[in-house]
Amino acid sequence: MKRVLFFLLAIVAAFSCSRGLQEHTLHILCTDDVHGAWFDSLYTEPRRTTSLMAVNHYADSIRAVAGKDNVLMIDSGDCLQGDNATYYYNYVSTELEHPFVKLMSYMGYDAVVVGNHDIETGHPVYDKVTRQLERHGIPFLAGNAIRTDNGKPYFPEYKLFRKAGLKVLVLGYTNPNMKAWLQQELWSGMTFESLIPLVQERVDALTAKFKPDVVVVAVHSGNGDGDGSVLESQGLDLFNSLRGVDVLLTAHDHRQVTLEKDDIILINTGNKARYLGHGEVKVTKKGGKVVSKDLSASLIPIRYDNTDTHMSEAFRKEFLEVKDFTLREIGELRLSMRTRDAYTGMCPYTDLIHTVQMALPEVQLSFVAPLTYNGTISRGTLIYNDLFTIYPFENQMFVIRMTGEEVRKYLEYSYSKWIRTWDGSHVLRISHAPDARTQAERWSFDARTYNFDSCAGINYTVDVTKPYGSRVNISSMADGSAFNPAATYNVALTSYRASGGGDTMPKGAGITSDELDERVVARYPEIRELIYDYVMEHKILDAARISDRSRLGTWSFVPESIAPAAIEADMKLVFGR
Repeated sequence: MKRVLFFLLAIVAAFSCSRGLQEHTLHILCTDDVHGAWFDSLYTEPRRTTSLMAVNHYADSIRAVAGKDNVLMIDSGDCLQGDNATYYYNYVSTELEHPFVKLMSYMGYDAVVVGNHDIETGHPVYDKVTRQLERHGIPFLAGNAIRTDNGKPYFPEYKLFRKAGLKVLVLGYTNPNMKAWLQQELWSGMTFESLIPLVQERVDALTAKFKPDVVVVAVHSGNGDGDGSVLESQGLDLFNSLRGVDVLLTAHDHRQVTLEKDDIILINTGNKARYLGHGEVKVTKKGGKVVSKDLSASLIPIRYDNTDTHMSEAFRKEFLEVKDFTLREIGELRLSMRTRDAYTGMCPYTDLIHTVQMALPEVQLSFVAPLTYNGTISRGTLIYNDLFTIYPFENQMFVIRMTGEEVRKYLEYSYSKWIRTWDGSHVLRISHAPDARTQAERWSFDARTYNFDSCAGINYTVDVTKPYGSRVNISSMADGSAFNPAATYNVALTSYRASGGGDTMPKGAGITSDELDERVVARYPEIRELIYDYVMEHKILDAARISDRSRLGTWSFVPESIAPAAIEADMKLVFGR
């Protein structure tokens, strides 16, 4: 009888508890666009920097307070490109497990999203990383990368987690604008769907199937303006339209931001491990059903001096391997280079890249943009690390056929992003406004400077007093022979540009990506490797070698009575004295 009574009392107690309210708090930690900021020290000097090792200090501190089982950690992509370490372990030391995979496992990441720069590494790299992450139970998510052979996602689309006593559904999607930046061989076997309306359709289907308590969507997409016009940046489009999603994690544009509404929060942590995103989802359940949610979002600034020393020691071997690779002496530079000089006209920095590209047998003309915003390569011994300042991206080099008129229209479009028609105040297209990434008041360029292409192989001027369409005047080829608008020339440019990146090719020259294959004359390896080969061949780089005007030609802003002084004044506003 006592046993029966005890059993009945237990049932009543359990029933009473089930009728009460249960409170659950889920902490969502997030990073994005880390771009190889793995180690807490620089390779070339003993100076600390923000990194995943500092992020881990903060993540572990939150886990210690909230409880490990109440924390979900996600990265929203661009993990495998951007630093000496990523390059070294993508292409040089490839035999063992990728250190990025070991980092994600060590730090307790639950999911990672595929970024466009992750796809840029090529199938051998991201396919291997996908397999290795999966062995650690970490999905590499990109539900909108669709296989062309069977119509199914190439990467995992989602994973279901049990965290904080809740069923949590995490869906991940990559940037749908991949085809505009990368040559097809890098994403062969795939096509990429817009996040609108795909994400909502998949949220609806998977929510109906799994009935989760919390839904998280992580996308490698910039926020944009929310007007539905930019395929590359659909974050705000999603934030303003998604139903049934609690947390939206965005990325790609390197702009840290948090947004909150009653039913959804958005977090973008910027880049390079400078911030850790923290989303808090408080869920109240009754009788096993969710009756209310309280959502909040914040960004935690990462202090480089709060590094996880145990983690630093655990990855010391990998750091030293990259450091040794980075510090290898490769040649001698007999003049200094400043990348920002490229905004004012011809300079040794762009001369070097033009020279490397013009040295290839098929090439008659060369397009080059400054890919490092404000870097310096000092005269003296060149080390491999200097190549990452000269050329930080893994772009391949294409040689394509263009008519002379297409070259001129291409340059008109490039300079339209770079300069404005002289109005008595500014020549450079700059504005004084809060920086979109730091919110600090400053003068800055309106457009991305890595789209400021100049041309070698011809002699031309850019008239700052003329409107778009009539600024560029091409007088001759570099050797003084006639330049013919109707003739066809072999032009060297990056795979990013050839695929439509920066819109210079489609909107300027009027050449679509569909026309690319029939125009390609040659494909070469990564441009940084071409520069490395050139340095190793010649050993000494001086003005005579890299700035041969009979080969490169000349260009300048005119008229001389206006342009140089006005541009110098603008440069002082942007960069100081």
